[in-house]
This record gives sequence, C-alpha cells and structure tokens, in this order.
Amino acid sequence: MKRYSILLLTASITLAGCQTTEIVPPKSIAEVNYADMPILLISLDSDGDGVPDDLDQCPETPTNVVVDESGCPVSVDILMYEGVEARVFFPENSSEPIASSYRGFDKFGEYLRNNNKEFLIEGHISTHEKNSGSDTLATTRAEFIKNYIVLNYGINPKRFKVIGRNDTQPIASNDDPEDRKKNQRVYVTENRWSNTDD
Repeated sequence: MKRYSILLLTASITLAGCQTTEIVPPKSIAEVNYADMPILLISLDSDGDGVPDDLDQCPETPTNVVVDESGCPVSVDILMYEGVEARVFFPENSSEPIASSYRGFDKFGEYLRNNNKEFLIEGHISTHEKNSGSDTLATTRAEFIKNYIVLNYGINPKRFKVIGRNDTQPIASNDDPEDRKKNQRVYVTENRWSNTDD
C-alpha cells in the first residue's frame, strides 16, 4: 500500500509539472485598430438629475430632487407606497411653498375628493431655520398646506392632523445650502391616528 501511495504521488507531481499555459503578450498600442471600435456619444448632465444638459431647462437642480422630463423640480408628487404621499418644499424661513408646488395640488385635490381617507400633514424645517428663531415655522407650514387643501378643494378639515416636526427628521445635510432646502418641507401622508407619534 505504501508503495502504491508513493507511485501515485510521483505521478501527480510529474503531471502537474507537464501542464503549461501559453502566455500571449499584449498587443502594443500601435497594433490596436481603433476604426473597429464603437463610438459612444456622451451627453453631459452637469446637475446629475438624469436629464442631459442639452434638454435640461433647469440646469442647476439640487441633488435628490424629483424632476420632470425637462429637468425642472416637481415639488408636489403623488406616489403610491403604503398610501398616498404629497411632498411640498419651501423657501428658507417661509410658510408659503415655492411657486411650482401648486402644480401638483390639482391631482392631489382630485384624489382627496374621491375618497374619505384621513391624512397626516407633517411640517419640517432645516436646522438653519431653527437657529434663526423659527420655532413655530414647521407647524405653520403644515397648517398652510391644510388650509390650502381645505379652501381650494372643499375637503373636510377633520380629515387632517397637523404636526410640526421642526428639525428632528432631516432627510439631507443641514450644512450645505442646497441640501438644506430638502429639509424645508411638508409631507402629506395617509394616516392612522393611532400610529402617529406626537
């Protein structure tokens, strides 16, 4: 048995030494035929919003902002997750939304008219706004959105609960002025009152 093991070991070592791989040297740069390579045309997207600069009508869109096909921010959007969500963004230290926010309200208003669901309206501010002394701004923003919906679409105000979250739930850094704008917002979400933290 010992002799058989030594023979098997010797055969394995011999066979392993016989295996060779042909090494092919790489082509020199002069030998590459560039005429056969595909050409890739790149459209620049300087602001990173997914819309090429040559089509982008809002070329300096902040990062992580939903944009339309022309590259401009869509401030109010209805998205189906666990329910409906409307997002509204505000200028610094203002309780009135940016002008483009109103475009999405018609769609959202129609949705509200066609059901009896209750909604939570959460107001948020940036840390920079809080440091400016705006302690009630988050609640004021949420109340503004509630009043706008109630007055313009005839929705019963009892279907809404308003909460001012202040700067406790940022979605972006408060250090950068562009990122800070994302924290100056109101969310309107489907609500179950019992699951709401005050």
